[in-house]
Amino acid sequence: MELLIVMVIIAILAAVAIPRFITHIRRAKEVVLQQDLWAMRRAIDYYTTDKEKAPGSLQELVSAGYLREIPKDPVCPECPWTEVPATLEGNDPNSSGGIGDVKSSAEGTDSNGKAFSEY
Repeated sequence: MELLIVMVIIAILAAVAIPRFITHIRRAKEVVLQQDLWAMRRAIDYYTTDKEKAPGSLQELVSAGYLREIPKDPVCPECPWTEVPATLEGNDPNSSGGIGDVKSSAEGTDSNGKAFSEY
């Protein structure tokens, strides 16, 4: 009988702890996504400032040393990053497209209801 009571108590504790654990894991992935996007955007800005042109791809940031590696999307590891083209400045013939921003291509929304693609 005592063993049954202990098992019921453990089951109740697990029923409370597991949903909270899953919520914290999801929130941690959202925070990592925001930090990765911030780091890639910062690298794009530094590259653009230093080279006076936008990078052609994320891989160019790695080969130039602005990023060690292209991070995986923590929400959807198999999804590629969405590269947003840079805006061309005026009529400068030397300004080539390149990337101006990067976004997540993961479907769904975060815990606040904001779409991952809007990050």
